[in-house]
Amino acid sequence: MKLLTFTDATGTGYRLGVKTEQGIVDVAAAQNGAAGVPTSLEQCLAGGREGLLALHAFVERVAQATDAPWMLDERAVAFGPCVPHPEKILCVGLNYRRHAQESGMAAPAHPVLFAKFANALAAHQEPVPLPPSAQKYDYEVELGVVIGKAARDVSVEEALAYVAGYCAANDLSARDLQLRTSQWLQGKTLDKFLPVGPYLVTADEVPDPQQLRMRCWVNGALRQDSNTSDMIFSVAEVISYASRFMTLKPGDLISTGTPEGVILGDADPVWLRPGDEVSVEIETLGRLTNRLVTVAGAYGPEQARG
Repeated sequence: MKLLTFTDATGTGYRLGVKTEQGIVDVAAAQNGAAGVPTSLEQCLAGGREGLLALHAFVERVAQATDAPWMLDERAVAFGPCVPHPEKILCVGLNYRRHAQESGMAAPAHPVLFAKFANALAAHQEPVPLPPSAQKYDYEVELGVVIGKAARDVSVEEALAYVAGYCAANDLSARDLQLRTSQWLQGKTLDKFLPVGPYLVTADEVPDPQQLRMRCWVNGALRQDSNTSDMIFSVAEVISYASRFMTLKPGDLISTGTPEGVILGDADPVWLRPGDEVSVEIETLGRLTNRLVTVAGAYGPEQARG
């Protein structure tokens, strides 16, 4: 299934949707009080495999009614982050061989973990503000992994069984802030600096997360074109490693690193600016697009580019 969240009529909450060939099913509207069907992403993940199976069976039934009020036109949906309320957001640095090379850094001996906070989450088509605190803004297409059940001290062999699904992510970075100190946090967790989505694709539709093409465009120009097979530490290895130190919980998000092609690796970098449109796409998972916008005082009047 392709799960998503979208804003309700008040704009203050997120509703659970499922993408089908007929359109987006508004699960709560279609459920109308029926028992046993999760109506939020949190309920869906908390229910584990049984919750996903119940939702799948329900959606298959109601999706046949194409003219029903719960069937929405995707073009009219205001997306939310496909994982709106993770307890933890973990990221992995330098996890692609060719990206480490372009950055002039040695491949790490262990996964390089750092955190983003929930303020960094953004949705498909949501504007991303560039604040005046930095100038060197960069993109990073990444594979997002969403945990489906509590994981603590899991083996590499078992790790993928703890995955609920996968999504496209853009780990936007302010490189001047990131590299100001040995701690990357300040350059990584600016507001809206982790768009995720449009969909959370359930793990059964991604048989091998290490064989996914991933691309990034800026204003329509291709900037990154690689494959998750270039990861230094596989998805399973990252989950297993992180679970040694903390309990991963349903809904936790891991952004697993970016391949080569980022602006940081350019000999003559031209950093992102307001008006730029950045799209990232991962095979099977869909394309995530965001426009960068001005924050008052950062650059003056916004100028569209490209």
